Amino acid sequence: MQTPSEDKQQGKAAEWSSRSVGSNWQHQFFYLAIKMGGRRLAYLLLYFVVGYYVLFSRLARERASHYLQRRFPLATGMQKLWHCYRLILSFGKVLIDRAVVGIMGPESFAVCLDGREELLKLRDENNGMILMAAHVGCWQVAMSALDFLQRPVHMLMRHEDGDIDRHYYEHAGIERPYQVIDPTGYLGGTLEMLGALKQGQIVSVMGDRLLGSDRSTVAVDFLGEQAYLPFSAYKIASATGAPVVVFFTDKDGPASYRLQLAKVIRVPELSGRSEETFRPFAAEFSAALEGYCQEHPYQFFNFFNMWLKQQPIIEE
Repeated sequence: MQTPSEDKQQGKAAEWSSRSVGSNWQHQFFYLAIKMGGRRLAYLLLYFVVGYYVLFSRLARERASHYLQRRFPLATGMQKLWHCYRLILSFGKVLIDRAVVGIMGPESFAVCLDGREELLKLRDENNGMILMAAHVGCWQVAMSALDFLQRPVHMLMRHEDGDIDRHYYEHAGIERPYQVIDPTGYLGGTLEMLGALKQGQIVSVMGDRLLGSDRSTVAVDFLGEQAYLPFSAYKIASATGAPVVVFFTDKDGPASYRLQLAKVIRVPELSGRSEETFRPFAAEFSAALEGYCQEHPYQFFNFFNMWLKQQPIIEE
């Protein structure tokens, strides 16, 4: 669960970090539980750990409330606490699943892919592909289902120095299956993304968060209020002709995930570069994400305030 690296001041957005809130021994404890008793033992322990955080961590409740108060606007009292518990429990299970994939192997989970044939057709257009995900489900587990595309994948992300929360490939001791584009680099990694797309390769971005130095946001309706989403990916799509492929994952069983091609957004070549130019495309993504949240209310793991106009920059 992400925490702010410094408190927000009135009217200002703080810088955020994705570094885990847990200490090293707590993470090692769960990794040991997975090795000794697999996913089920880790889940059992998680129920108690999450209960503690929900009852005694004001920060955990606050971060979950940004989304929950809009997804469940009529909830009061104990209902709010129950929604918070279920959301953080689902998030904890996803983190455990990510570790299970690395420790016990990808065969530990079944991954169903909806939209395989359409993805192959989009790949064969040779304009590259922008895979736009969100902080829902477990994209790390689902990435293993995309090998069939047989194209290099470039992930816009920053794995923060000192973060003790491991990715699945780190548990497995294997090479990272995708190349990382650092959003804090020159021009936010734009030149690297353009280069990859022009070679017909795949660039993966998150559509629900700002990263690095990017401050390009546009206001769109999300869960009944104006939320602020990044639009730089649509600018890149306009410049390259690459389709924006919106895909989401959901945990649809104790040991299974579904990867769904939710929408393909086509951005034509546009002369404008303002937020108004790209608002319709961000709105398409927002509508798809809202549909996901209606169907899977406890699998949306974006724990910062998307409805805050001056948004924090995420150190991913």
